[in-house]
Amino acid sequence: MALTGRAALLAALGSVPIGIWDPGWTGILAVNAPLAAACAWDFALAAPVRRLRLSRSGDTSTRLGDTADVTLTVTNPSSRPLRAHLRDAWAPSSWQPGTETAASRHGVTVPAGERRRVTTRLRPIRRGDRQADRVTIRSYGPLGLFARQGTHKVPWTVRVLPPFTSRKHLPSKLSRLRELDGRTSVLTRGEGTEFDSLREYVPGDDTRSIDWRATARHSTVAVRTWRPERDRHIMIVLDTGRTSAGRVGDAPRLDASMDAALLLAALASRAGDRVDLLAYDRRVRALVQGRTAGDVLPSLVNTMAALEPELVETDARGLTATALRSAPRRSLLVLFTTLDAAPVEEGLLPVLPQLTQRHTVLLASVADPYIARMAKARGDTEGVYEAAAAAQAQAERHRTAGQLRRHGVTVVDATPDELAPALADAYLELKTAGRL
Repeated sequence: MALTGRAALLAALGSVPIGIWDPGWTGILAVNAPLAAACAWDFALAAPVRRLRLSRSGDTSTRLGDTADVTLTVTNPSSRPLRAHLRDAWAPSSWQPGTETAASRHGVTVPAGERRRVTTRLRPIRRGDRQADRVTIRSYGPLGLFARQGTHKVPWTVRVLPPFTSRKHLPSKLSRLRELDGRTSVLTRGEGTEFDSLREYVPGDDTRSIDWRATARHSTVAVRTWRPERDRHIMIVLDTGRTSAGRVGDAPRLDASMDAALLLAALASRAGDRVDLLAYDRRVRALVQGRTAGDVLPSLVNTMAALEPELVETDARGLTATALRSAPRRSLLVLFTTLDAAPVEEGLLPVLPQLTQRHTVLLASVADPYIARMAKARGDTEGVYEAAAAAQAQAERHRTAGQLRRHGVTVVDATPDELAPALADAYLELKTAGRL
């Protein structure tokens, strides 16, 4: 039980000498019987908190940066009306800093035998599962002098999904895919593609696509059109080790990798390819396999929501062995990891031949845009030193990328904003060249 309205009560007792009420509330109530009776009456009319019935409904998922509305239904089975202040507590990361108090506190009045709903609007700032903590209710009497207080556990979970900001690039990449797929007038031919149909030659077509037999039967030059092969297998591998925890801008490198992986998955599934996901550091953190084209993107988004970087060194041998088991036939292996020299040279390079012998390997790495800004610094001694340090860092990344390319690996090294479209372009180029 909590005492409230003390300031109002002391104001009401302003005519009582300080010596009488200084010892505490007992003295106050002893000399002011009408007020004591009012307080007792106020307390008796406050609705009991423990008998309240609470339930939840509303959103169970939202994208990072969006809002989620969770409704709390308060049922008052008692014979007294409920006049209360309510706090719906969630994890601190469920709101923007400084907005938790206004978003989680509600005033509610529930007549006897009725129910009312209050809605808490969450705006999470981190991916993952946000759990409801507890609901604290302070029930007041008619005068607001006394209150009953209690808590209820009302479980609810809101899963915060990756924002997938790179989906804005999907229409342009799909347009290029349609060109490759023979649905527009711009058609390409690549080794390993499937013959589709014949059409009239237009300037700029590859002369190797001319069908001379068909041309002899017609009055115009006929060329073959080709469509890229379908039903290829794409294995996306997320390195969730310590290097993925490094922050680039406002988010870890892992988040930028996820965003690029989602764009690639959406594009590849539209191209008729099968997409799987493996997340690994020293053990398997997530594995998504065998999803249909319509289900693969929701499955990846839901699985990625709970992934967090682990502060351990990635076991490259274990990652390689797991990837080979998960992709038994020839596939495009898209590995999201670092281009830092030490992890690549000591961990990845020794086991890389096992991957490239069986699969086409594409490595995607998140570059720090701050390094590029440092490289352009000039004007004073500090700026020159920053530019020199940035140039050295960039040279090391280029050297590491060159080592990987000599092993037959396609490397995409780009900043978070540029990684997703650059990776999609690399996939389409492999598709065009018939390397899938």
